[in-house]
Amino acid sequence: MSNLETLHFEIEIACSPMKVHEHMLAKETYKEWTHIFSPGSTFIGSWEEGSKIIFVGEGENEGMHGRVEKNDPGKFVSIEHLGEWKDGKEVAPNEAALNWVGAHENYTFEETDKGTLLKVDLDSPEDFSQHFAGIWPKALDKLKEICERNG
Repeated sequence: MSNLETLHFEIEIACSPMKVHEHMLAKETYKEWTHIFSPGSTFIGSWEEGSKIIFVGEGENEGMHGRVEKNDPGKFVSIEHLGEWKDGKEVAPNEAALNWVGAHENYTFEETDKGTLLKVDLDSPEDFSQHFAGIWPKALDKLKEICERNG
């Protein structure tokens, strides 16, 4: 199992924390900003605290499953990755999937004079860190565009 390192990204969005939270997690706008990571990205399940959620790409056959640890609208969201999703079901962890088990994605929404400072802290296996460093800022720029366009 590789070591996880915590990566940090942030972006200022001219929109209220509640609106940023809403646009970040709403099914249609989620698909739009996460398309940067993988075409057809979406989720199956609910953002309700304690619920299971599955993150999949095009075709919804492969991805990751996790649990929403915390969802405090307009303030904080935390997801724990639990494993791999393949062919419509959870699969026994292989070496690659074990690298993600227990990893977290945390989103903090801070109200500012200009709107919201969205802070993203995520655990990443070291071999993905460089990829994420290049792609997360693009995804956050897309989320900012969505939020500011939709108010």
